[in-house]
Amino acid sequence: MTTVFIGGSRAISRLNQLIREELDDLIRRGCTIFVGDANGADKAVQQHLADRGYQNVIVYCMDDCRNNVGGWVARRVSLPGAKKDFAYYASKDLAMAQDARCGVMLWDGKSKGTLNNIQNLIAAGKKTLVYFRPTAAFYKLSSEQGLHELLQRCNKGQIQQAQRGLTNKLSLPGRQLSLQDSHT
Repeated sequence: MTTVFIGGSRAISRLNQLIREELDDLIRRGCTIFVGDANGADKAVQQHLADRGYQNVIVYCMDDCRNNVGGWVARRVSLPGAKKDFAYYASKDLAMAQDARCGVMLWDGKSKGTLNNIQNLIAAGKKTLVYFRPTAAFYKLSSEQGLHELLQRCNKGQIQQAQRGLTNKLSLPGRQLSLQDSHT
């Protein structure tokens, strides 16, 4: 059974028809869905899955789940004594990226966390379907080159802002991208 990490920007709190159709296709295929517990895309995806009565869902969260709309199994990631900052919450996303076979990311074109997730999935050799809100379309990414091509559609300043605070730079033509590793 295919495991899919679904995540996205907190700025995406409503799912359009195109996104709902993609989620419904994953449901029809019986995929195990890994989703985070943040507000925005995570909560909207959770709500859609709960509305469909889908049970093959695992919610990844830190010590306490902020959102678990369907009351699904929760996989807790713990970092005792850690500061609740970007790296803290990115650790659960990294766990999903490692555990999943592929990913579906809902990206507003500027979210640092979603860009980090896309990069983690690509670096792990996992295909990633990215809904890119600025063009209201999905893009299939399976390589660093594909990510580079998608980033060409982004505002350079917003991408630079998103990259601040990320570690492990990965070079792509014309850009410096960052990858989160498992040591954070």
